[in-house]
Amino acid sequence: MKEYSSFEILGPIMVGPSSSHTAGACKIARVAAKICPNNYESVEFYLHGSFAYTYKGHGTDRALLGGIMGFKTYDNSIRRAYEIADERGIKYSFIPMNLGEEYHPNTVKIKFNYKDGNSEYVIGSSIGGGNMIIVDINGIKVEFDGKFPTFLFQYDEQKGVIAEVSTALANDNYNIESINTSKDELTNIVTLTVELDENANENLKNKLLNNSRYLTSKYVEV
Repeated sequence: MKEYSSFEILGPIMVGPSSSHTAGACKIARVAAKICPNNYESVEFYLHGSFAYTYKGHGTDRALLGGIMGFKTYDNSIRRAYEIADERGIKYSFIPMNLGEEYHPNTVKIKFNYKDGNSEYVIGSSIGGGNMIIVDINGIKVEFDGKFPTFLFQYDEQKGVIAEVSTALANDNYNIESINTSKDELTNIVTLTVELDENANENLKNKLLNNSRYLTSKYVEV
């Protein structure tokens, strides 16, 4: 399990008793909902570590529900997350589960289920002070915190992808905050994560996201 310094965990304005259990959880769910298609039929929250033991008392359940509905950490609607989710017809369940020793104690796997029988999931950890990190998207290991606008690309291993993306950003005068790749050794599928220091305009999004070389391509702006 990775350790984080005190400089990484300064907290936000929030609703709830614990920044780790409410603000961080809300951010994880907000990002997960932006990564996965929003036409899901139901959502399952698999709660690991301390989340599994205290999710009701510390408001983690409401924060997660509020997050997938797009609420920000300071939104008082989080207190009514159950009611609002029911009003919107969202089917949900909370399932305590040991996800493995490699995960931070405040970790949740959010699984979105679709009518066609398919599902997608995101795993994120709340690392303290209301901060979080996304560590897994559909079995692909990643590491980004949602603080910056982020492009996510998945593709079969091939040459030239990073150069193509970097060139497109440079041509439109965008600065790269960070860029990382990870590869699934079994499938040779690569995940490219590119964080920008400002929001992408529609022209750039259309240029990068509508490319047949990617298996999936997403833009996350929290």
